[in-house]
Amino acid sequence: MDIATLVGLLLAFGALGVSVAMEGGGVAGFINVPAIIIVIGGTLGATVLSFPLKQVMSLPAVTKHAFMFKELDAVKVMQQIVEYARKARREGILALEQEARNTDNQFLQLGVQLVVDGTPAELVREILETEVHSMKKRHSVGESIFSTMGGFAPTLGILGTVMGLVNMLAKLNEPGDMGHAIAAAFCATLYGVGIANLVFLPIANKLKVRSGHEAALYDLIVEGVLALQEGDNPRVVQSKMEAFLPPKEKAKLQQPQGA
Repeated sequence: MDIATLVGLLLAFGALGVSVAMEGGGVAGFINVPAIIIVIGGTLGATVLSFPLKQVMSLPAVTKHAFMFKELDAVKVMQQIVEYARKARREGILALEQEARNTDNQFLQLGVQLVVDGTPAELVREILETEVHSMKKRHSVGESIFSTMGGFAPTLGILGTVMGLVNMLAKLNEPGDMGHAIAAAFCATLYGVGIANLVFLPIANKLKVRSGHEAALYDLIVEGVLALQEGDNPRVVQSKMEAFLPPKEKAKLQQPQGA
């Protein structure tokens, strides 16, 4: 479970609830079922219209990824590759074949296996960079869906408000109900703007940031795998990969003991 995503949602909606309570309003006054239907239903309908059905069907899995995510430890991966470099210098590059099978990082496994198989360095880089590009492309689908929903929701909210106001104007002969009708109409705008800025757009940004972190780790792995193939000293292998880490991550590294 990604605590940050859950805490962010709780803080956002908690702040809304507190503000309503401080203004003396009641939750019941903000409930408008027709407005919910037009905002949620209209946003989903417009999204389905905008994307292939296969991509839209992946939305539950993408949403789950926003909440359930295993953080990738770049420092741990670096240390693992440095250990590979030590073993390769002692026993030869073919000794890494079993190591590749045992790692739980499929991208690293692919890279090491390519090296063990004697694949030329240019082809290793091309294959791994293609994998990174494909990963970014897959991730961009989820980001795009949530960003699109974040754009549609406020517009559908305004549409719901206009519809509510039209219905209110059609009943001007009942002035006593105008206040309630206007308030109910603006609930649609509230729902659209709220769900876009508190749910859809933040999740899209979260997915984008995660994709960027994963791509950066993959770039680090590419550099480490190529250094392995060149037979570099473990210290050199580590130095090449350190360039991909922020200063705080570099501080976590332990200096390798010997080459």
